[in-house]
Amino acid sequence: MHSSNLFPSNNTSEYALSSDQVLDKLTTILGASNVQADPEKNEHYRMGWRSGGGSALAVLFPQTLLDIWRSLEVCVAGDCIIIMQAAKTGLTEGSTPSGNDYDRPVVVINTLAIDQLYLVNNNEQVISLPGATLHHLQNQLNAVNRAPHSVIGSSTLGASIIGGVSNNSGGALVKRGPSYTELALFAQINEHGQLVLVNHLDVELGDTPEEILTNLQNGNFDKSRLLDSGRMASDKEYIARVTDVDASTPSRFNADKRRLYEASGCAGKIAVFAVRLDTYPTATKEQTFYVGTNSVSELAQLRRQILSSFKNIPEVGEYMHRDIFDVSAKYGKDTFLSIKHLGTNALPRLFSIKGAIDAKLHKWSWMPKHFTDKVMQFVANIFPKHLPERMMEYRDKYEHHLIIKMSDEGITEAQDFLKTFFSNSETGTYFECNKKESESAFLNRFAAAGAAIRYEVIHEKEVGEILALDIAIPRNELNWLETLPEEIEQHLEKKLYYGHFFCYVFHQDYILKKGSDAKHVKNMMLALLNERGAKYPAEHNVGHLYEAEPDLQNFYKSLDPTNTFNPGVGKMSKTKRNCSCCL
Repeated sequence: MHSSNLFPSNNTSEYALSSDQVLDKLTTILGASNVQADPEKNEHYRMGWRSGGGSALAVLFPQTLLDIWRSLEVCVAGDCIIIMQAAKTGLTEGSTPSGNDYDRPVVVINTLAIDQLYLVNNNEQVISLPGATLHHLQNQLNAVNRAPHSVIGSSTLGASIIGGVSNNSGGALVKRGPSYTELALFAQINEHGQLVLVNHLDVELGDTPEEILTNLQNGNFDKSRLLDSGRMASDKEYIARVTDVDASTPSRFNADKRRLYEASGCAGKIAVFAVRLDTYPTATKEQTFYVGTNSVSELAQLRRQILSSFKNIPEVGEYMHRDIFDVSAKYGKDTFLSIKHLGTNALPRLFSIKGAIDAKLHKWSWMPKHFTDKVMQFVANIFPKHLPERMMEYRDKYEHHLIIKMSDEGITEAQDFLKTFFSNSETGTYFECNKKESESAFLNRFAAAGAAIRYEVIHEKEVGEILALDIAIPRNELNWLETLPEEIEQHLEKKLYYGHFFCYVFHQDYILKKGSDAKHVKNMMLALLNERGAKYPAEHNVGHLYEAEPDLQNFYKSLDPTNTFNPGVGKMSKTKRNCSCCL
């Protein structure tokens, strides 16, 4: 890194602060209302979205970027572990403590209050601060006819933009690849244990951490013509990669060292203050096509021909197996109806209210487990059928469903291709969706992940745990749907397959039979995936659930040589590394 972009902290101390001194100093900096050390009151921020959690000395709620910096200085002086956290929507336990076996006090820093967004370079890029969400960005860009990197799925749950970058999150948009940038402002701890601020935003903000962070927070910089140093603010090479259908490697996965760069893929091993990302022009016209087939090979050939021959590749291509279609239609119905009738703006608030109620009820031992989910499921069942007739007819006829969205010139291209492709097919066909059918198809697909969890919750007395994998398979694979051996099948109550078909990234949720050992089944699954040349996780990152590959381990160590930030991710060591020779 160029020395002109490094800004060291001036706060150095020969002796480590005690835990009490750390809390006193943090309270002085942030105010008592923004430091929560009571384990009962900070429990929500110490527990994972689906699983995981651990103890912490305190959870902090800084209100400014400078608050974060000063909190980091205190944590370094107190030899504390630092876990950065925003919306906490990760599925692999990566944004909370994991267990109680750390060798230093743990401090969690929640950044959601710092949610400014700055559109720059004629709205063609955005600078996001750490609490800003995809949902917030999507609303802001709608007003200027631009679109963000991701517009489906986690955006309605309140996932943060920087969280997506930090975890190489993917998404449903075929042309855009993993969330990626080489332009970021972040703090890291070097091999000497010194906190430094690194400004690689390519924005002139000042000469000290205090100036830089204050100017950025207040938007005190020229937003019309920012420097272009050639660093990428998105994965501009992804279209060429995804259309290389003869390649024997997956199109995108978390450990891909091509897309590990500072904030991108950092998994909380640095403290990211801001990222600069590309935005995209919105389509003038869009058309959704709904494909149904009973042939795995037919879908493989359709994907291969579209990616290799189209001038305009799809915007979206979402796959659902009939089984997850059914589960989503029944157990994701409340999500479907909430978005349809209340809109995506309401959903983050609804999830927040549900989380607060769940946390309260969890403390009452006499309340049934998962009470809110059971109430919501009961209410949803009262409503009439919500899916259009043609979709239900395809559900009855076809095992495999593919939802393709084309834009502008690609619409005619797809119409001509699909007409020819299915003209002599005995196993599949398609229809062009009207507006209601298009909306319903994507909402049913969106609700799938939550519906799988809801199914397991409602049937908790009859079924075992849920094992959720997200995998990427080689781009040249034709037998894309797995065949499981009996030694695995005997443990499964349900297999639920869905995902981003043109990227060959699949979400595979397995509901285990009562009494089956989830860890044992997962190990067998991963061994099978290794034989297939698959990569995992594909877009949810390793967190504390997966072992990081060597490239990813080396990347984490280079970012965080003392192992202070989020130690233990990727099943790596949680203990402190004390010098540069440990690299």
